[in-house]
Amino acid sequence: MHQIRQVVDSEFAAVNDFIIEQLHSNVPLVENIGHYIVDAGGKRLRPLLTLLCAGATGNIGHDSVRLAAVIEFIHTATLLHDDVVDLSELRRGRPTANANWGNAPSVLVGDFLYSRAFQILVGIGSMPLMDLLSHTTNTVAEGEVLQLTRVGDSATSEEDYFDVIRGKTAVLFAAACSGAAIINSAASHRETLHQYGLNLGIAFQLVDDILDYQGNPEETGKNVGDDLAEGKPTLPLIYALQHAKPEQQQQIRQAIEQRSAEHLTEILHTVQSCGALEYCQRQAEYFSNAAAESLNTLPASAYRDALVSLTTLALQRRS
Repeated sequence: MHQIRQVVDSEFAAVNDFIIEQLHSNVPLVENIGHYIVDAGGKRLRPLLTLLCAGATGNIGHDSVRLAAVIEFIHTATLLHDDVVDLSELRRGRPTANANWGNAPSVLVGDFLYSRAFQILVGIGSMPLMDLLSHTTNTVAEGEVLQLTRVGDSATSEEDYFDVIRGKTAVLFAAACSGAAIINSAASHRETLHQYGLNLGIAFQLVDDILDYQGNPEETGKNVGDDLAEGKPTLPLIYALQHAKPEQQQQIRQAIEQRSAEHLTEILHTVQSCGALEYCQRQAEYFSNAAAESLNTLPASAYRDALVSLTTLALQRRS
């Protein structure tokens, strides 16, 4: 990741500076929570995608930097809201904002970040970009609600699962990429970058769901089995419900419906022994490869090479 960021090193620093500047508020609590979540040491993958896609389709100007910040603000707002919905107490190895300040301030600061993102978009002044991000934000919200309706539902299908992750994760990746093409008036590359971002986002979420059953908490910043405890039927469980022994399937079904990690050790063994994680890894590789292949129409550059490298990194990550 460090080598990839070096391709846009100065622009990435400009995005971070702009983010800090845009967190200013006359209400100290807004700034405190905003800085706490933004400074949490995340990958900043989505704004990185915007910068690389801008470089790959023309140039990385001030509007590209501003768009990268918009993408990060929208993502950060979803994290604040997600942690409240999931009653999470830990993110990236430290207490969540809602654990520190409570649910109400976290939700409201999430709203602040959403609105600040659209203030920045108005400043950019591109209606096609406003159209893209307004639809994207709406789809993300729908994806989160769809996921909420699936909590505790052991009958969730693989198709349902992919509908959820496209909405709550992948579409923001796609917007981060295709939005850069809009700013550079590179209409011929917009759909290419949209598909790249969509497929990369799906691969990224698949690996995230794999790590929930085999990750190292010190690296992931969250506990193994958190999804199970929240009753989320992610792909490892959906696969196990189709391929494990009947008694193991019943145990998983009850755990999802009761939103319980009481039998986590046994369920981890089931997921790991029935081939669920290998299946999920193959799915992640499929979408990662699709993302890489979609870049073939872009002109050769260090930016395109970095985008290709990200498809491999998405599969290899441990956090």
